[in-house]
Amino acid sequence: METIGEPVEILLVEDNPGDVRLTQEVLRDGRVRNNMSVVKDGVDAISFLHQTGEYVGAPRPDIILLDLNLPKKDGREVLAEIKADSDLKNIPVVVLTTSSAEQDIFRSYDLHANCYITKPVDLDQFIKVIRSIEDFWLTIVKLPRGEEDGR
Repeated sequence: METIGEPVEILLVEDNPGDVRLTQEVLRDGRVRNNMSVVKDGVDAISFLHQTGEYVGAPRPDIILLDLNLPKKDGREVLAEIKADSDLKNIPVVVLTTSSAEQDIFRSYDLHANCYITKPVDLDQFIKVIRSIEDFWLTIVKLPRGEEDGR
């Protein structure tokens, strides 16, 4: 299938290099053109989103794939900051984590995550999950693009 339109800007917040590489590969081979930026911890995620420090001029993501268990600042704190910020709160956040703990699921939705996905350990299942994210979030869903807030 041919890709069309502007590429989707994805911010992947993930500290596991294997998961980063696999996610990049699956989405690179996918149907939707995308530019993926990767940060390895919550502090860098917030810097990236606010375009500060080494991230001056970073693209505004159309969607964020967020791990919960991150160094420096965990994903729950990052999610809370994103959803409390009037400039960032409309960016969809997909929590993509190894945790299947009920308290993490409830807490993520309390913090206004747009969805919660538990990463499978099995490689084929992991690929299937990333493809399903692409199919749903990058193909079916209409993402809020840029700074427009509809007012």
